[in-house]
Amino acid sequence: MSSSQSSDAGSRSSSSSSKPERIDPILRNALRYTVSPREYQLLHQYLLSRTPPAVRKRTPAPRRYDAISKGSDDYNAAAIRASLRLAVVTFSSLKAWELITSKLLARGAAQQSPRRRTPAWKSPNVRLTCSLSLILLFHRLLRRFFLRLRESLLTNEARPFRRRNPRISRSLTSRMAPAIGSSLAGFFLAVYPGDQLRITIAIYVMTRALEFCYNYLEEQGYFKNRPKWFGSWMLMPVACGQLFHAFIFDRDCFPSTYANLLANNSPSYIQKRPEKYPKGLSWPTPFSIVDNVAQISRSRWPPFTSPILFPDTETLPKSLTAASPITSPAHPAIRSLSCALLHPSDPSCLRTYLSYWLQAFPKVARLFTIILTALSLPKYRAFLDSPISALNNLAKSILRMSVFISGAIGTSWGSICLFQHLLSRNFLPTQRFFFGGFLGGLWAYLVRQRGRSNFLYTARMSIDSFWKVGVKRGWWRGIKNGDVLLFTVSLAVVNVLYEIEPRSVNSGVARKGLGVLRGEGWVDRALLPKEEERKDD
Repeated sequence: MSSSQSSDAGSRSSSSSSKPERIDPILRNALRYTVSPREYQLLHQYLLSRTPPAVRKRTPAPRRYDAISKGSDDYNAAAIRASLRLAVVTFSSLKAWELITSKLLARGAAQQSPRRRTPAWKSPNVRLTCSLSLILLFHRLLRRFFLRLRESLLTNEARPFRRRNPRISRSLTSRMAPAIGSSLAGFFLAVYPGDQLRITIAIYVMTRALEFCYNYLEEQGYFKNRPKWFGSWMLMPVACGQLFHAFIFDRDCFPSTYANLLANNSPSYIQKRPEKYPKGLSWPTPFSIVDNVAQISRSRWPPFTSPILFPDTETLPKSLTAASPITSPAHPAIRSLSCALLHPSDPSCLRTYLSYWLQAFPKVARLFTIILTALSLPKYRAFLDSPISALNNLAKSILRMSVFISGAIGTSWGSICLFQHLLSRNFLPTQRFFFGGFLGGLWAYLVRQRGRSNFLYTARMSIDSFWKVGVKRGWWRGIKNGDVLLFTVSLAVVNVLYEIEPRSVNSGVARKGLGVLRGEGWVDRALLPKEEERKDD
């Protein structure tokens, strides 16, 4: 009797072990949409295997989890996993930055009034997180949808549809259809409120798309016979001209960081308050001096009448009375009112320009020594292998960047005096600031070989400033959510170029990022063999 019971028990145990263990559907889906099979194996190996028995019984083994994942379509689960992780990383980074700026960087500053708590769905951090994660999710889903649609339309069963709708079928069966269709996910940028960050993102993607278009045309041989001086540095004269004009007349449309940099690094032209000047008397601020320069140009560059020689004569227009603390003690030999405002103690414009270099260049050189040295720390192996050549290259970069920045700022200010001597008062009274900034931007030729990223950054700021100036002055009207449309079209251009020729995207990080966006993983298609690339397509 006992032997029969034991045999029955053994048969029951063997039959129960042969049955697959049941998993809670909620737990199974939660695991599928958060952890991949490979990650689950590592998680089980280092964490779940050391948990209490009650927890281990409820969690499946790695093989069982792998079978569950392979038994169903894991593409959608992988897309959701990627979007959720992007959301977590984005939101955590934004909250960390908010904590740093509010707690650490705000120390010693004036205490601000407590802000009202906004609902979660109105929080900029939440909306930016949702926007980026939704773009990633739907970019992958739309790409797979258009790939499958293209494959189904190319089959023999779809011939009647292709005959009835030739234009639509040609569009949907094109190789570019998945790239363009997946770019429709860019409309989810509208989830984030339309402020400066959204405009910056749209302009950045647009300029990158134009850069990749240029790279593609260059690879196709369209710029074979270009001269040696032709390059991206040519963006700087136009960009600096527009920015300098906006700095004088439309500073509300000018980047604030650049405004402070320009005002603080313009010795000999922006007169600071003298140390012995009476505290009870007012002195124009740097931006007030700039506003007076703009007013002088609107007044068509009036001559300077020295109060020292003519004390009983009204020497300044009423609109320029704020500049009297600077112009009143100006040198009597100065002829132009702008020169009396910019360099009152020296009647020579050339000597003022040379003294600017003596004062500005050491300060700018110290700044770029710190910046470029910090940026070169990741390349410490080059210093260890050949320290002399590495230090020589670093010194050349510091010298060229310092000369470029100092020359751009000083030449822009010095051009005001130059045009006073070369042009009449009524010839381009306000437009000459653009040409002054243009001359300053020509210094970019010195850093033309390694300054492409800086040139594009300045061009992006100029585009943003020029658009705001146009809206302010009524040259054009903004389109509602036009930045979202621009972002979507630019994303489509980038996707098409990456599909046609991956090497046109001249950044390994950008190519790998596009691979993640397309659901291919952290892969650089430009480094793959052509046969393997065709298999992936």
